[in-house]
Amino acid sequence: MPNESLQQRQAAHYDRILSDYDLHYYDAASQAYRKEFILDPALKDCDLTGCKIADLASGSGHTSITLMERFPGIQTTGFDISPAACEKYRQRVGRPCFELDLTKGYGGSELFDAAIIMGGLHHCATNLPATLATVASMVRPGGHFFLFEPNREYFLQWARRLWYRVDHYFDAETEDGLAHDILLKQADGRFRADRVTYFGGPAFFLVYNSLVFRIPPSLKTRVDPILTKAERLYNRLPGKLPFTSFCAHWIRN
Repeated sequence: MPNESLQQRQAAHYDRILSDYDLHYYDAASQAYRKEFILDPALKDCDLTGCKIADLASGSGHTSITLMERFPGIQTTGFDISPAACEKYRQRVGRPCFELDLTKGYGGSELFDAAIIMGGLHHCATNLPATLATVASMVRPGGHFFLFEPNREYFLQWARRLWYRVDHYFDAETEDGLAHDILLKQADGRFRADRVTYFGGPAFFLVYNSLVFRIPPSLKTRVDPILTKAERLYNRLPGKLPFTSFCAHWIRN
């Protein structure tokens, strides 16, 4: 199947699950998880006040809203392959959002001080070199790229691949886990890594990914305090193998 058809399939897939996705990934418990274990490590020591930010695979705009609350005066612009997500972004954030297939190139003239993608690169697994070239074309030299993705070096990667094939919330044809160091090489010298953090334990599965495990939001709220404490302990383990995900901060060369 041609890549174009695969990406159209990904757009249609995300349109179908958008409402369920927003319900589970942007409630208070998941937002708190995202702040402590994803955004805080990725954004550490970076002041984006007044910057122009490209929110890639922006979905409904929750990441942009968080960044706007955190850094005064920033200007966010959303980009997503899903028309429905772009429309929700414009309504929720009040900022521009454009349909963009990251595997096909940017084509715009505006350069951004930073780009951020929260779990979107692994949806471009059919052509990661082209995707990273697109991101690089959007970020000024010396600018930032923040990313959060599933870790392909996780010891249960085989189970993840199986789950992708049997769960209708995933599309195994267009998404896969990523290995950070290989991903950086696929950027072909356009970026250098400043920092990478591996994480992901009990709260990642049962709080942040409550949609995947069909955990009702009401139950998630009750178990969140215990699982978050366990997550902090789990994330102290060494290496890459124990962790389902990574977040990173790259600099544009």
